[in-house]
Parts: sequence; C-alpha cells; structure tokens
Amino acid sequence: MQGLIGKKIGMTSLFDENGRYVACTVLQAGPCVVTQVKTKERDGYSAIQLGFEDKKEKHATKPEIGHFKKANTAPKRKVAEFTGYEEGQLTVGESLTVEVFRNDNWVDVRGWSKGKGFQGVVKRHGFSGVGGVTHGQHNRGRAPGSLGASSFPSRVMPGMRMAGQHGNKKVMSISMRIMKIMEKDNMLLVKGSVPGPKGSYVIILK
Repeated sequence: MQGLIGKKIGMTSLFDENGRYVACTVLQAGPCVVTQVKTKERDGYSAIQLGFEDKKEKHATKPEIGHFKKANTAPKRKVAEFTGYEEGQLTVGESLTVEVFRNDNWVDVRGWSKGKGFQGVVKRHGFSGVGGVTHGQHNRGRAPGSLGASSFPSRVMPGMRMAGQHGNKKVMSISMRIMKIMEKDNMLLVKGSVPGPKGSYVIILK
C-alpha cells in the first residue's frame, strides 16, 4: 500500500503511443514529508505518516504544531498513514516526491466524490419514474412509487432505495494507467477520471 498524498488539479488530454486521444486527470503527487514512523514494538503495527501541503501555524492547534516540529516541518493540511514500507526504510523529516511512481504503470486513486445534497430516487438510484402523465396525474413523474409493504410486515424494510443524501462518499478508482510523470513539477497524469472536485485531496496508491 505504498503511495503518496496528492491533489486533483484538473483534466486534460493527450495522445498515447497508438495515436489515440486519451482523457487524463492531472494530479499533484507530493512532495510529502514523513511526519511519523510507527513500529510494531511501539505501536503494534508498521506504518508511516505522511503530511502534505503547508498551512500557517495560526490555523493549527498547539498539539499539531508540536507534532510537526518533531519532524522539523511546518504544519500540514492533510495527513494520512501508509503501510507497505519496511521498518527503517524511511526516517522522520524525509521528503517523498512523485519519483515514488517512476517505475510503475498503474495506480489506485482514492478520493471523496462531489456532494450532491438531498436527491430523489431518479438521480440517486437511477429510477425511471412512474410513467406517463395521463389520467390527471400530477407531479408524480419522479416519485418512487410503492414501497411494497402492506399489512405484513407493516414497515419499511432496511436498505430500501429511497431519497436521501447523494455523493460525498469515499470512492476509489482502481488500476488507473500512468500516462506521464512530470518530476520537475511533481505532476502525475493518469488515464480517466478521479473522484472529487478540483483542488480536492486524493490518496495515490501503488
């Protein structure tokens, strides 16, 4: 599960080696600072904690400031843990860049989808509606219809697809092909779309 914290910059397109026009997402991958190293002896498991993108000290709490000072770095806006690194491979304060993915062709990208607010069943679950507008029917085209319960069991069953909060969920796009690595700018171009709006944080996994 080695990887980096990144940010979604936007989308672009380029030609691949076969001359096909491919839509790509531009990701800023790092630089990330190792803010903590966890070991099996002390913490019960092996992992590293990475921090991404500086923020001002006035926007950080005192515990955060003290934690990041141990790594000799400024407070970070986004922090995440990663496994898959061997103990002793990295030290606190070390910086990781997009070069982590230099020899890889595929990555998984995890982010949060755009929040759509409270939505009905047509948008949220893809219902087709209840049909035409004949027989004096009024404002029923996007209604959910019958819920299926009668005198038994006289209740709405758990998991019934109904209106509610839509979006704003953790989503992972798996097996995304790396189309281009721009080491100078810490940019990564991957084929296809990545969940979330522009400027949102993502987790990029090898």
